[in-house]
Amino acid sequence: MNQFLSTAVEAAREAGAIILAGHARPKEIIYKGDVDLVTETDRKSEAAIVARLRRDFPQHTIVAEEGTGKDSSTSSFIWYVDPLDGTTNFAHGYPCFAVSIGLFQDGKPLVGVVFNPVTNELFYASQGDGAYLNQKPIHVSSVNTLAASLVSTGFPVHKRADNLNIHYYWEFTLRSHGVRRDGAASMDLCSVACGRFEAFWEFGLKSWDTAAGMLIVTEAGGKVSDIAGAPYQPGGPSVLVTNGLVHDEVKQVAAEIAARPAKF
Repeated sequence: MNQFLSTAVEAAREAGAIILAGHARPKEIIYKGDVDLVTETDRKSEAAIVARLRRDFPQHTIVAEEGTGKDSSTSSFIWYVDPLDGTTNFAHGYPCFAVSIGLFQDGKPLVGVVFNPVTNELFYASQGDGAYLNQKPIHVSSVNTLAASLVSTGFPVHKRADNLNIHYYWEFTLRSHGVRRDGAASMDLCSVACGRFEAFWEFGLKSWDTAAGMLIVTEAGGKVSDIAGAPYQPGGPSVLVTNGLVHDEVKQVAAEIAARPAKF
């Protein structure tokens, strides 16, 4: 295990312990907007991760959801940190949330780690070395049609009334085995990587939501693009993640939906 990956795994496990401790206590919830939540556990988790990254790689840039690592560094190495992906789930006691840590160099993914402390599932990958779940290699599913696929999506906490994803949700529900909406994008990507889902799409995700998971998916044999099939970078306006086999079909359905008049 290389030094980058080793540090990311250690940081994720340390943050996971903080999250588990917070999960067992009453939640201190703060609102960043009308419905966007942050808890004290988010902040403690982020502080622990940033401290570990700063210790081992003091020259690297850190982009973290709650802003702890914000600096003016211009390093070619950038860490994207979501200290508690799925905060709303966590606040309600729904056990689908994770720590997500991804490292990029010059715009290319090097390391990705996603850890769900409740299930003790540690997903990780480094460039060219494959993807793993708790030290066992993982691979995307072999399902090759949308009709036989289980897929997933998510909805934003901001400007929800303006989001057109409900039309996609409706159409993909009719054309697949079903659409799941678990509320933690990093876990959705990892579920594609290990074959639980065949596809995931979403609009308006932040860089820290996808930076770790997208490498885990591609190292597991999957494909990542935007919803139209163009190259995707963390923080892009849309993302489409699949096992590769259904990518073109999902993209075509999305294009058909996008071409329709927007109606609610």
